[in-house]
Amino acid sequence: MARSIAAAFAKATVTSLSFPLRNPALLLPPPSPPLKSLSFPVLNPATGSTIAYVEDRSKDASKSIALARNAFEVGNWRDTSGVYRSKLLNRWSMLIEENKDDLAAIMTMESGKPIQESYAEIGYGISYMEFYAAEAVRPTANGGGFIVPSPFQKRDSNDSKGIAMALRQGVGVCGIITPWNFPFGMFIRKVAPAIAAGCTTVVKPSECTPLTAIAVQSLAQQAGLPDGVFEVITSDRSNSVVVGKEFCSNEDIKKISFTGSTRVGKMLMKQSSDTVKRVSLELGGNAAFIVFEDANLETAIDAAVASKFRNAGQTCVCADRFLVHESIYNEFVEKFVDAVNKLKVGDGMDGDTSVGPLITEDALLSVDEKVKEALKEGANLLTGGKVIESPGNFFEPTILGEVNRKSRIWNMETFGPVAAISQFSDDDDAISTANDTRYGLATYVMTKDMNRVFNLAKRLDNGLLGINEGVISSAYAPFGGVKESGIGREGSSIGIDEYVETKYVFINH
Repeated sequence: MARSIAAAFAKATVTSLSFPLRNPALLLPPPSPPLKSLSFPVLNPATGSTIAYVEDRSKDASKSIALARNAFEVGNWRDTSGVYRSKLLNRWSMLIEENKDDLAAIMTMESGKPIQESYAEIGYGISYMEFYAAEAVRPTANGGGFIVPSPFQKRDSNDSKGIAMALRQGVGVCGIITPWNFPFGMFIRKVAPAIAAGCTTVVKPSECTPLTAIAVQSLAQQAGLPDGVFEVITSDRSNSVVVGKEFCSNEDIKKISFTGSTRVGKMLMKQSSDTVKRVSLELGGNAAFIVFEDANLETAIDAAVASKFRNAGQTCVCADRFLVHESIYNEFVEKFVDAVNKLKVGDGMDGDTSVGPLITEDALLSVDEKVKEALKEGANLLTGGKVIESPGNFFEPTILGEVNRKSRIWNMETFGPVAAISQFSDDDDAISTANDTRYGLATYVMTKDMNRVFNLAKRLDNGLLGINEGVISSAYAPFGGVKESGIGREGSSIGIDEYVETKYVFINH
């Protein structure tokens, strides 16, 4: 298809930037940048300083949606071959790999996560691009489908009549809203299957971390993605609601994909009902981490630290509620405290940092409040427990023992570096406690008993189950939750189903 399908609308822009890049073109301010009054600041959560100003394009959401529709219909993106879309995804992923040093620095500067985690996230996102580049040419993608035996017979004969087939077609324009905790991985996990399926996309990144999306859009253009196939709408926090409402009400948007809080996911679901849009929602979690009496404690401790303290505990799948069998409780706690005390808190740009800051001051205060409440309600402070008095939004890696199961820190997603621990006596106690939540995203289990594993796989109410491992997400496996943790799946061959319609065609010949 032609590179320019219409007069290209202005891309999201950075009006100023305070740190250098090896490839300045990734975030190069335009010759005549918008006024700062039309922009919003991006802060480094490790220092509280402003690292960039980004244009607020909330007023242009409908125009970007129209451009995406034009690309899909008039520009014939939906009729492009799977081979073509696959090549574009592969070319784009190679450019991302070539620019990974800059992208990792951008992610760490705007999200605060340790630089090694930013590099890992780039590899994670690239794996989705490579996977869906391959899926683009398979029968499950746009243009694919299958033929079924005709259900009809010819009159006065037992011979079959006609051909019955199912065609797979991209749904159209997809409105994609992504979070700040994985500013690269989360939107690639959505955009890659959408593009592979022959859809066009309009992405709204978090106002906290828009720089990564802008940089990756620059690389998409360099890779040759046509105008309108991958649009980015940046806005400040107050105008994010405006963009969300436009996505939900605009009839040109056929699909909403959102990762974020359960509260906002419910709002988007309600607002999308008037136009009966397809939705996929990856929402909040409150993961249990169950350590049985037969667990390998060394494996359990490694998994616990990885699951709980990655990204300072700011992940939807991180362990919040630790359930430890009463017979090994003291030994587990002693080893866990020792491991957590070795974690280094600091600026993510320091290569030795293992735990970075929380994303905002409000997030820091929320964690501090929940910890103080839990202590008043009887929890034991085993390590940490305080805001670190320094520039930035830092909280000590914290372990609370004997936590009251009615406390907020037990029943709500913590989104901070705090592990809440309680004892259990038997399997039924562990299962009922793990299931006693409105969330159903992830659970982690430490045990050597395979009979127990298969029993738990049937009885635990969640979409993800990690056995003797604390980080399990992969492009090759389906990711998603049950209950109030969401609808739909991302990753694996199932993930592309979220972006295609299946049309039944019967041909009498």
